[in-house]
Amino acid sequence: MLKLLMMMVFMIPLCFIKKNFWVMQMMFLSMSFIFMFMGSYNYLWMNISYFFGSDLLSFGLILLSFWICSLMILASGMIFMSNNFYKLFLFLLLILLILLYCTFSSMNLFLFYIFFESSLIPTLILIMGWGYQPERLQAGIYLLFYTLFASLPMMISIFYYYNYFMSLNFFFLKNFSEFNIFLFISMIFAFLVKMPMYMVHLWLPKAHVEAPVSGSMILAGILLKLGGYGLLRVMNLFILMGKIYSSLFVSISLFGGFLVSLICLRQTDLKILIAYSSVAHMGMVLGGIMTMNSWGFCGSYIMMLAHGLCSSGLFCLANISYERLHSRSMFMNKGMINLMPSMTLWWFLLSSSNMAAPPSMNLLGEVSLMNSLMSWTFMSMVFLMLMSFFSAVYSLYLYSYSQHGKFYSGKYSCYSGFVREYMLLFLHWVPLNLLIIKSGIFMLWI
Repeated sequence: MLKLLMMMVFMIPLCFIKKNFWVMQMMFLSMSFIFMFMGSYNYLWMNISYFFGSDLLSFGLILLSFWICSLMILASGMIFMSNNFYKLFLFLLLILLILLYCTFSSMNLFLFYIFFESSLIPTLILIMGWGYQPERLQAGIYLLFYTLFASLPMMISIFYYYNYFMSLNFFFLKNFSEFNIFLFISMIFAFLVKMPMYMVHLWLPKAHVEAPVSGSMILAGILLKLGGYGLLRVMNLFILMGKIYSSLFVSISLFGGFLVSLICLRQTDLKILIAYSSVAHMGMVLGGIMTMNSWGFCGSYIMMLAHGLCSSGLFCLANISYERLHSRSMFMNKGMINLMPSMTLWWFLLSSSNMAAPPSMNLLGEVSLMNSLMSWTFMSMVFLMLMSFFSAVYSLYLYSYSQHGKFYSGKYSCYSGFVREYMLLFLHWVPLNLLIIKSGIFMLWI
């Protein structure tokens, strides 16, 4: 694991060489392929060096981090073309990737916590530095304080566990026999905010709307997954308490997912709609984790990977429209099939993946999560049914409203997509729909 870390550290000077933007993108992409062939695809810890290592759970998420970060550079071509501090931008992305890599590959709970919190800083600078409206300051403060409010109790509970187990290595953290609701809540609350769970989700739409496209991609693609990854890692401590208190979290996540799906139906801003759909999807993931069974854990892992690719692709599409029309309003973005007919195919493919149409990985994840939640209680069927139905409704609403109808008469020019943009969308969609062929490895990690 250290060889890739050293590779990234030695890439830092490359960020500051003039006209090196696309070279960095190719370096990021090559790193994802290097890491892909390092994996042995079994459930054991591998590539262990010092306190870094990866099992199948962290392997998929590190690979997703490399992939999304390389696509972020591809999506941010306008930063390079308009010479908007692109060297600093590349440097920030590299630092963020290093922190995410260390987060997912840490085998120690305290180191995981340190890197988990550190990844907040580059994201904040990304939103405040390259965001669009002046409200980005408020969005940054929301993001910072929601996360920091939940993180201090987590650190104190980590110290308590060290005193109890005399080790913080994930391998040695087993069932925790003390029955203490405060330790349980303080440990998982930071992850619930990061996911985000309904009721602590308000930072997410704000951060997405104000962030540049790269900020939205990393938020939807990786940073929301930090919460799910952390929960999957620590839930084996709380088997006893999880049995009793999981009903509370499952009911909040299912009911919240349903309400957020309804909120999506009355949005006029493309980015807010996609951001709220992320909250609905991560609500299902949280419900699956809290059922504490094998189907739920595997389904939530699959859903996290699928949502990372799908949501990131939709934000790219919203940005492609925004770069041409300088508006994210659905009233302006109507009838795009007349102006950019070949982009409509990508809108359709990613919207259909968002509503879990076959053969996307979203379908496999949703089926697993439904299996898990309905085996936990049959009553969850009502909200699962409503969530599935409304996710299809808002995905169709997003697609049909933006592509069909009479286009806005105030548009005086619109150019079609670049090869770079088609490549970007292709690289989102292909892994999302081809990985289902090799879906066995996602069920093996437990």
